[in-house]
Amino acid sequence: MQQASEPTRGATPGATPGSTPGSTPGSSACATLGIADVQASADTRRIAIDKVGIKDIRHPVRVRDRGGLEQHTVANFNMYVYLPHNFKGTHMSRFVQILNTPERELSVASFKEMLKEMSRRLESAAGHIEMRFPFFVNKRAPVSGVASLLDYEVTFIGEIRDGHPTLDIKVVVPVTSLCPCSKEIAAYGAHNQRSHVTVQVRTRSFIWIEEIIELVEREASSQLYGLLKRPDEKYVTEHAYDNPKFVEDMVRDVATRLNEDDRVAAYVVESENFESIHNHSAYALIERDKDAEARIAEASL
Repeated sequence: MQQASEPTRGATPGATPGSTPGSTPGSSACATLGIADVQASADTRRIAIDKVGIKDIRHPVRVRDRGGLEQHTVANFNMYVYLPHNFKGTHMSRFVQILNTPERELSVASFKEMLKEMSRRLESAAGHIEMRFPFFVNKRAPVSGVASLLDYEVTFIGEIRDGHPTLDIKVVVPVTSLCPCSKEIAAYGAHNQRSHVTVQVRTRSFIWIEEIIELVEREASSQLYGLLKRPDEKYVTEHAYDNPKFVEDMVRDVATRLNEDDRVAAYVVESENFESIHNHSAYALIERDKDAEARIAEASL
């Protein structure tokens, strides 16, 4: 995250009308009760803090899926704000108060509103929220059709600076990868393993979490299922054998699909193969910012 520009000395970022330099929301209440508000006192070291807040707090959330249903799950939050050099500290309790807003259903829109609320209540020009949670998809086995749930790790990564929020969606998709070299040189069989393909996207328009998952799974040697019968196991084994992928193939094929999707403004795609015949993982990463490329191209005209 780029550092926010440092405010004029003695000024409070986003200060509310009538506030005084060095005061924070709640300071007047503390003064009324005769309780010292140490966080609101001045700091003379002239060193700003890029991120200060709370880390790894769990909180129940409701997330709407593509089927129109609500998933009730538990998320881990990291919540930080920028602290100017002239403030001694931030008010940690306000982060928790923001989380405890009743009836908050998490979505792209509401997540950005939470960023704005945090920036406003903490009177900071910049802020950062990460929300990591398990997201479940009901999948049917490829032959028997038996249904089972499979979980995916999803993270919303939000930034706000000078009142402008942005949001990245990060999804870890477990898949199967089968080694093309092993298939080519072995008289029979080929080594395969579970892999994690991680996609982080910033979008121009709405995209479902399930769409990101499906995009990745289509490019894997085989996708995973929570429950398989014997005919299903035969199918996924043979399907993986017919679709061998190096870790390099995985990230390139996923990146190709993301390049073709006009809703995607920027992305990072990573693949980690937990090698079954080595005591290490294979890894690859591709990163692209389409909007930045477009701005550079336009400036060069």
